[in-house]
Amino acid sequence: MPFSRSEKLLLAGLIVYSFIPAFGGLFRILELAGGPAVGLPENPRATTAPVTIGVHILSSAVYCVAGALQFLPSLRRTGAHRVIGPTVAGTGCLSAATGLWMTHYFSFPTELQGTLLYSVRMILSLSMIGLIAFGVIAIRNRNLYRHSASMLRAYAIGLGASTQAFVGIGWMIITGNEPEGLPRDGLMVFSWVINLLVAQWMIRRFLHPLRRTIYD
Repeated sequence: MPFSRSEKLLLAGLIVYSFIPAFGGLFRILELAGGPAVGLPENPRATTAPVTIGVHILSSAVYCVAGALQFLPSLRRTGAHRVIGPTVAGTGCLSAATGLWMTHYFSFPTELQGTLLYSVRMILSLSMIGLIAFGVIAIRNRNLYRHSASMLRAYAIGLGASTQAFVGIGWMIITGNEPEGLPRDGLMVFSWVINLLVAQWMIRRFLHPLRRTIYD
């Protein structure tokens, strides 16, 4: 299917952006599957629940790529948007559910996850599942505006790790140290705030109810 130049740039940008945190995760899967070590930092949680971590990484990667395709007008015009939709919804819920499980059951040192980050992760994981479910219900009721708005907000939550990687790198460049404890919690939460604000701007800019037949 031929894509316009702007669509190719948009798709490439979203895929590269979403895969930045996924690279390390995919290498981790290779290690857990018995492949060669690639020099990743030791993570004791990875050996206690390798299946859960593997499912989370793979579902998140598929969700980010399939979700990026949903932004392309060419796919919406041909009906491919509807074909890809169930994959987006399923992998998104799986990513959020495994993330929710790991947040609650894994024992994180306080420098990696404090009460603030734990609470926000729990809330956003549940919110992501709820938004995807609401989006599915909305499209079945032919409410295109609510469907697109809900799925866009869920995608913004799903891309949180990408923004967190950029914000964390920025912090290390400025301070020379890796964030830990409350600063780390704050930066992680701030990254989700950025994503949700961008999503809300896109909803107001492109998904106005009066123009929903064009953009949904």
